[in-house]
Amino acid sequence: MEQTLYTALGGADVVAALARAWHARVLADPVVSHAFSHGFHPAHEERLAAYLGEVLGGPATFTGGARPLGTESQVVRDHSGNGEHPEMDDRAIACWQAALVDVGVPEDAVLHARLRDWFAWATRVQMAAYPRSAEDVPDGLARPTWTWDGPPAT
Repeated sequence: MEQTLYTALGGADVVAALARAWHARVLADPVVSHAFSHGFHPAHEERLAAYLGEVLGGPATFTGGARPLGTESQVVRDHSGNGEHPEMDDRAIACWQAALVDVGVPEDAVLHARLRDWFAWATRVQMAAYPRSAEDVPDGLARPTWTWDGPPAT
């Protein structure tokens, strides 16, 4: 079995640290922090870590288990209806790349490239697909799993 991106970056502890580091960076950013200005779930970092782990090939702790935390449609809805915001997206991606370094993700150029590519895709494609209204997001969206080869086939 091929190593997943989740395993390569260090598993659950590193994913949790990455969620915390990215969240701290975006809250400190004068542009990206606007996305959180109306508040956020009190367990945002834990939920984010579960989502990150799952989409990077780790256990299904976000959508699975006895008490799922959410669905892909819910995640996309949470990021929809805010118009287009390329500067905010660029800054969120930069915060992600800095957070990878902050938490000591192994210095593997391919790993960093895949993680950067995933976050950019998730930000600019998956989460940006419905800029007009969260009501446009259909139920039943599939949760993508990103691999060493990039995005899932559509």
